Amino acid sequence: MEKIAVMTDTNSSITSKEAEELGIFLTKMPFTIDGEEYIEDVNCTYDEFCERLDNGAEVSTAQPALGELLDSWDEILKTYDKILYIPMSSALSGSCETAKGMALDYDGKVLVIDNKRISISQRRSALDALTMINRGMSAEEIKTYLENDAFNSSIYLAVNTLELLKKSGRITSAAATIATIMNIKPVLQIQGGKLDSYAKERGMKKAEKIMLHAIEQDQEKRFSQGNSRIYAAYSGNAEEGEEWLKTVREYFKDPTIELYRLPISIVCHISTGVHAIGIMGYLS
Repeated sequence: MEKIAVMTDTNSSITSKEAEELGIFLTKMPFTIDGEEYIEDVNCTYDEFCERLDNGAEVSTAQPALGELLDSWDEILKTYDKILYIPMSSALSGSCETAKGMALDYDGKVLVIDNKRISISQRRSALDALTMINRGMSAEEIKTYLENDAFNSSIYLAVNTLELLKKSGRITSAAATIATIMNIKPVLQIQGGKLDSYAKERGMKKAEKIMLHAIEQDQEKRFSQGNSRIYAAYSGNAEEGEEWLKTVREYFKDPTIELYRLPISIVCHISTGVHAIGIMGYLS
């Protein structure tokens, strides 16, 4: 039986420690702060990034050095027959298409999977890949399954500030100013890889209720058949994240719901203070 490796990137919300424990190979996505490039847990921690962002630093995302990714693949293939590489959605970054082009030189040994996911849903895909490997499925079968399963997830995010969305040009300065004055918290949705507006509400608590209801509707309609799982997520302050987790667990009466940090690649665009929730199918 072929030996298959699972590889993803830090956009999946999987930390270096978790990757080591799970047996997943992890590509660390770089980011910039005030024009200088950093790598999480190499020369900047998650908390340090959030602190500098909150203090007004200019931040942006970046793609990993192509040579480093190729070197990783070459090293992994010394002990594995094939690699399942699960990068963030091609709808949100060019890194997926770049990896597909690079994989053409590996004669089918590197399979790049674009299943339109990021953060907690991308994490779920990596875990499902491990499950399918343990069940004896081939790399090609796993790739087909994950790409067919691409839209079997939803993530909702309540954004605390519109400053970074204004800087990126996604909203106007006037709209951001009005929203700040009115304490409007937009709720965004990630489904099929796209980041779209879902709703607007005054105050974070009301925005949270919008998200909880949206997940409840998804659970009853889109995920009524088969297995599904709810996850909570946050950016910035861990204590606020724990409070959000408590709210989610109480609403769904499910103490097993887990909490994860949103990756820096998302925080670069929506800032700290974000509360998020997702639902997705999974392999039991």
